[in-house]
Amino acid sequence: MKRILVIDDEADIREVIQLTLELTRGWEIVAAESGSEGIALATSRNPDAILLDVMMPEMDGVSTFAGLQAEAATRSIPVVLLTAKVQSADRRRFAELGVAGVIAKPFDPMGLTDQLEALLGWNARREG
Repeated sequence: MKRILVIDDEADIREVIQLTLELTRGWEIVAAESGSEGIALATSRNPDAILLDVMMPEMDGVSTFAGLQAEAATRSIPVVLLTAKVQSADRRRFAELGVAGVIAKPFDPMGLTDQLEALLGWNARREG
């Protein structure tokens, strides 16, 4: 079973993502409401992937990603950004960071799992 860490300051978004991924694939979801909490959970829970909001107070997604990259224990975890910033310049900047992909907000909950699997190169038919 996959373990996904969701880092987003909006409780509603975390809940929608958690329900969607649990119901469609049975994945375990770990949720954090801040970048610093997310880094701590990534270190302790060793997720298979991280869904990371770009726009958060205090520590934004780009800073959180930098923090994840600075730690040997979390450096290799694929990160997918969630963002309302979908201009080509923003997408280029995010791609240069080395993230696994970008999902635009608002996203379609019914297509989220497939979109995430496609970005991460996970085969939906394969278990675990």
